[in-house]
Amino acid sequence: MFYFVKTPWLLKAYYSGCLWNYAGDKKKLYLSFDDGPHPVATPFILHQLENYRARATFFCIGKNVAAEPDLYRKILDAGHKVGNHTYDHLNGWKTDDKEYFENINKAARYIDSGLFRPPYGRIKKFQLTHLTRDPLNYKVVMWDVLSGDFDQTISGDRCAENVILNAKEGSIIIFHDSAKAFDRMKVALPKVLEYFSSKGFDFNLIG
Repeated sequence: MFYFVKTPWLLKAYYSGCLWNYAGDKKKLYLSFDDGPHPVATPFILHQLENYRARATFFCIGKNVAAEPDLYRKILDAGHKVGNHTYDHLNGWKTDDKEYFENINKAARYIDSGLFRPPYGRIKKFQLTHLTRDPLNYKVVMWDVLSGDFDQTISGDRCAENVILNAKEGSIIIFHDSAKAFDRMKVALPKVLEYFSSKGFDFNLIG
């Protein structure tokens, strides 16, 4: 499985209309969690964040919000933010534009947010342009550092190292609140929170 832990500048330049990080944001990091809410992973995350007084942004799949509305409300009640991650976790490169936009609109019935993250980070230039213009005006949020917690060939400790060694001030970091990622995320997230908190970092909301 190939993926970039640290997003290369060339990719950021190609998709310059997306938010990748907050450059020069002193002693601040931006945790994000994709694919939830999940009945096991999400409560674990919320507990860990509370322990460190950290805030995070959850990019939710519409069908998961429909299945777990109370858990979705707990995310918001805890002071975190949410974003649209499509209704069915669609790959924009492989999906007809009309179907893609309809799926995002379907998710928006359950997720009230001006933030959008394309699943897999895969979105066509036309799709990006459409979503960021009137009347939708989405802020399309990508990432600076990928924990790799979805990768079943690595350990939770390795996921923590991916973040600790690559995140810097202003980085947007991805974890996942999903069944697939949980075994690694539950190891990595507390280590990341502990390490950066001990260095004086705050964990802020994407906005």
